[in-house]
Amino acid sequence: MIRKEKRRVLIIASASTALAASLLGAGAAQAAKPEQAAAPDISVDAVQKDLKELQSVAEENGGNRAHGEPGFKASIDLIKKKLDDAGFKTDVQEFDHGGTTGYNLIADWPKGGSEDNTVMAGSHLDSVGSGPGINDNGSGSAGILEVALAVAKEKLEPKKHLRFAWWGAEEEGLVGSQKYVSSLSEGDVKKINTYLNFDMIASPNAGYFVYDDDAAVQKVFQDYFKSKDITTATSPEVNGRSDHASFADAGVTVGGTFTGAGETMTEEQAKQWDGKAGEPYDKCYHSECDDISNVNEKALDLNSDAIAHAVWELSS
Repeated sequence: MIRKEKRRVLIIASASTALAASLLGAGAAQAAKPEQAAAPDISVDAVQKDLKELQSVAEENGGNRAHGEPGFKASIDLIKKKLDDAGFKTDVQEFDHGGTTGYNLIADWPKGGSEDNTVMAGSHLDSVGSGPGINDNGSGSAGILEVALAVAKEKLEPKKHLRFAWWGAEEEGLVGSQKYVSSLSEGDVKKINTYLNFDMIASPNAGYFVYDDDAAVQKVFQDYFKSKDITTATSPEVNGRSDHASFADAGVTVGGTFTGAGETMTEEQAKQWDGKAGEPYDKCYHSECDDISNVNEKALDLNSDAIAHAVWELSS
């Protein structure tokens, strides 16, 4: 048996130890890493600057940035340098299509979670041969570029791995993204938690469309636009017509935003979005006039911020 005096000493010591542990626990909680901050505002001026650079690339290379043309490779080089300078790990994937070399640019952010759980954001970088392709799809390409650069500027350390991609030969039939997905093993495909696609995010007569392939991802975008008092819709123009289809066909969860292509805006949509009924969302779709003047700055700004919101939320 323990004598009474020794028992009192032991009780006091035990209480002191418990108090110290409690204080240490509180300190550890205070020192714990804070929750990931909300996505920053993406400067529309910065996105516009990228678009002007893509316009210059087209002007210096025969008026376009199409697959197999020098303007496309120059576009890849332009974006790759910005990403390299920001600290991304970049890789240019080459492929053959139609007897000419195509290119995909893949950029991995080296901080954050394991590649076993990856969130991707992508857009096609090529234009058609008839024009510079500034809305289709310089807009999506510049939007995800500025989001990627914001990731670097904020020194983001997400729970999931972040990867960005710029696809080649989309206008030839989703060739670049299909080449990328087919190059992955079944196991590597399963590591892609979500793929987000952005193709035409600045149409002059803009609609605000959100992909409806996955309800949870759709809601992320819907909630963002709702916070800006904008009601979104779905669009049949999206279905299978851009690079998300390459991922969806492989079983990857997909989502994204879109502002419309060659279809016409309805009366109801025109009232909802302050647009022009009976006119195409983009009258310069796949045309020579798809240049720097063919951009809706409000839509570009909202969609660029929506991309950032989704990347921050889905990777946290």
